[in-house]
Amino acid sequence: MSSRFGLKLALLVAAAGLTLPSLAADRSVSLSGHVRSSSGVPQMGALVEVLGAAAAQTLKLFTDENGFYSAEDLRPGVYTIKISAPSFLPALRERIGLRAGGSVVLNVTLNTLFEAIQFAPLRGPTDDDDWKWVLRSTANRPILRVLEDGSLAASESGKDSDDLKGTLSFVAGSGSEGFGSASDVSTGFAVEKSMFSAGTVAVRGNVGYTNGSPAGVVRASYSHKLPNGAEPQIALTMRRLAAPDINAHSAALQAFALTASDDFTVGSVLELRVGSELESIQFLGRATAFRPFGSAAVHFSPDTMVEYRYATTEPDNRLDKGFDSAPADLSESGPHVSIARFSPGLERAHHHEVSLSHRASKTNMQVAVYSDRVLDPALTGVGDATSGSGEVLPDLYSGTFTYRGKGIETRGMRLVLQRKLMSDLTATLDYGYGGVLDLGKANTNLQTARDSMVTRDRHALSGKFSGTLPRTKTRWIASYRWIDGRALTPVDMFNASAGQSEPFLNVFVRQPLPGTGFLPGHIEAILELRNLLAQGYVPVMGQDGKTVYLVDSARAVRGGLAFTF
Repeated sequence: MSSRFGLKLALLVAAAGLTLPSLAADRSVSLSGHVRSSSGVPQMGALVEVLGAAAAQTLKLFTDENGFYSAEDLRPGVYTIKISAPSFLPALRERIGLRAGGSVVLNVTLNTLFEAIQFAPLRGPTDDDDWKWVLRSTANRPILRVLEDGSLAASESGKDSDDLKGTLSFVAGSGSEGFGSASDVSTGFAVEKSMFSAGTVAVRGNVGYTNGSPAGVVRASYSHKLPNGAEPQIALTMRRLAAPDINAHSAALQAFALTASDDFTVGSVLELRVGSELESIQFLGRATAFRPFGSAAVHFSPDTMVEYRYATTEPDNRLDKGFDSAPADLSESGPHVSIARFSPGLERAHHHEVSLSHRASKTNMQVAVYSDRVLDPALTGVGDATSGSGEVLPDLYSGTFTYRGKGIETRGMRLVLQRKLMSDLTATLDYGYGGVLDLGKANTNLQTARDSMVTRDRHALSGKFSGTLPRTKTRWIASYRWIDGRALTPVDMFNASAGQSEPFLNVFVRQPLPGTGFLPGHIEAILELRNLLAQGYVPVMGQDGKTVYLVDSARAVRGGLAFTF
């Protein structure tokens, strides 16, 4: 009897010996993340020290060529993480709580001594080489979140702690986008100040002059980060666009827009962005426009996401390029106004899109389908077209004008492939298919061009390269977008992905100027070349018998200086 009991006890002890280690392993903790510079460059060989009472001894790790580090089989507890690398100031992250069975992601940005002293730009190219739809995901938000397996992830934004930042720019050359283009000589500015620890007040604008009368746009906004990760924002935008008298009426346009939006997460995998804009416009009468927008993203993993997006205005992609000052003049997103028979009209759009995005190592992919409906589209024209016809709105600076097109309704798709070739070079390939406006017949008169417009399906293929030259620190973007036929509107005009590029050949350069280290900030030269080869011009006959052109994108050259302090 006793021998049987002894045998059972031995078997029980042996089973416990096999089971307890596995249970202990299930309750172990892992810590991982990326270490990058303030410009977004991964830091290979950075030393990561894991300190804490729960650690038997200090654990030292080194990041790989992608700036990635990983510590496995840690005990639950509170840790301090110290990160250091040559030529960078050490970074310390304290009170990092590791829960039993959890997995924590901690991304850290290292700053140099100069960056710690000087004010940083309002926006940098940190996000240029990665997908916006992945970077804004819950896997990278600077909040504590729960992964799909129930583990925790804490992501550091790495933002500068300075509470006042600003830029000032002087730019020559018009945007050549028809009525509402920036003036040929304009001043851009941006000021951002932290308030109430989690709030930010920002004022941006671009101002020029027309016959002594100011014309431009000013935008003031306030955003506040809540403990749950939500970031509501409210903004007021004021625009004044000048033009010659039309039919004995003053054609100066004044617009006030109130925008409210919020970004927040629901549960562990759903991210929502909702908002709307209410705009009041005074132009040959008064008009009001209400434009809601929003998106819902489901994260199946930190690298895979399905998103639905609804938009009512074309995206403004200038700031998304990472260039924090002019030529981003805030006027590209509207209001898009045109006239027909002296009657003003606003462009109204509805865009629905469903996309699947995935990131695998250095390669990023997206496939998307969309449906667009645009009423009274504001097309761009080039040439000497007078406003006396009641059909065009000329721009005073660029020799371009705005012409009202026929409404368009289309469906299409998009394929995007992005590859990081080197730490400072990224290549992007974008294929799009969808409907565009085209003229149904040749030798069309401008007065009747709208009636002959038709919707035709087109293929578009674009290649884009972006990067930074190591020695000179030159930041650049070069792209070419080809289309298989005539088009008065872009293929996939609401494309807000990393593959977005303007039609034909475009170059954007931002060059820090040497020898300005004695100044409190730094100075950079900026240059934009748009549709450099003047391709895609569709001829039509103007009212006075001269040939003018309707274009998808007009050629433009702009350049100037930007001061960051």
